[in-house]
Amino acid sequence: MSQSLTTQAFSCVLPLRWSDQDLNGHVNNARIVTLMEEARVAWLNRTAVEEGVASFANPKVIAALTVEYRRPVHYADELIMDLRISRIGTRSFTITYHASQRGDTAFTGSTVVVPLHPTTSASRDLLPDEVDYLSRYLSTDEPTRTTTEIR
Repeated sequence: MSQSLTTQAFSCVLPLRWSDQDLNGHVNNARIVTLMEEARVAWLNRTAVEEGVASFANPKVIAALTVEYRRPVHYADELIMDLRISRIGTRSFTITYHASQRGDTAFTGSTVVVPLHPTTSASRDLLPDEVDYLSRYLSTDEPTRTTTEIR
């Protein structure tokens, strides 16, 4: 019998700007990647640091990024993005993204994040407190949502 992990997701409401739209009236696909970045920075560089994982304020690089567009994102509708962890390695971890408007999936994606040593800029091992923090969000199941508004 398999047992499901009860985990949480970092969930945020992302502000959209009029200038995010393309000529078709949709949020531009390149802007979608920026929205993913804004959510990731709000989670790791602010919320995780506020919750005691100060090392997440240090530099990180994105080693891989995927986006699957499901439907157009519209300026006028609220965009909610849920972030979870799908993999924790020795020197990297994978964040999954699920963005929705009006309850419908707009896009999904993932990034492989590599933390860097603050002085050498070389990749480094994840620290025990980072692994503990990320493990709270590790799941392939639907998340329990706690929403943060990004300003």
